Amino acid sequence: MLLDVLGTLVRMEPPGPRLRAELAGLGLEVGAAAAEAAFAAEIAYYLEHHLEGRDAGSLADLRDRCASVLHDALAAPGLSVSQAREAMLASIRFEAYPEVPGALAEMRERGVRLVAASNWDWSLPEVLERAGLRALLDGVVCSAVAGAAKPDAAVFSAALAVAGCDAGEALHAGDSLEKDVAGARAAGLRAVLVRRDEGGGGVPSGVPVVASLAGLPALL
Repeated sequence: MLLDVLGTLVRMEPPGPRLRAELAGLGLEVGAAAAEAAFAAEIAYYLEHHLEGRDAGSLADLRDRCASVLHDALAAPGLSVSQAREAMLASIRFEAYPEVPGALAEMRERGVRLVAASNWDWSLPEVLERAGLRALLDGVVCSAVAGAAKPDAAVFSAALAVAGCDAGEALHAGDSLEKDVAGARAAGLRAVLVRRDEGGGGVPSGVPVVASLAGLPALL
């Protein structure tokens, strides 16, 4: 079983309020709208460049550039780029969805190998560790190390190698129709769409849909 991470295993806590609190600790008052806009600019830059964070050194450089984007967007007098970097990193937190640990534990008890396969930088194993999920997974594959982002088949191929199985034996679960469902099927895997909201359509015929990971064990 291959698993997407953001939107499937974990969610990002709203970073705006944390950023405002961090900056307030520096004596800087930033409005909610300004904090959210600055983080939106940083996230957009990160998503475009996340493949460049392939190891510790390159990730540090990427974070420096993301901090510069955040700093410039905030335009807060007296705020240095290094302070913006510290506040940025302190504001980014991910937490597991409530049902995820139990669902992963149940599948592992049934002998299923579980490998995270996500569009992320080199820090993904650490993120999953902090979310309390790393010990429940047999492997972690991120796009930055694989050298390509989903829906590219390279991520799925790397994850299959870690799982020790062929594409025809594997199932991939994720929340994106394009990156997870279409990408997995193009790579020869079966796919499951994790749709936590109740809306939306366009699901290809034959693709199961679950409202949370609690629905995955029944599909195995």
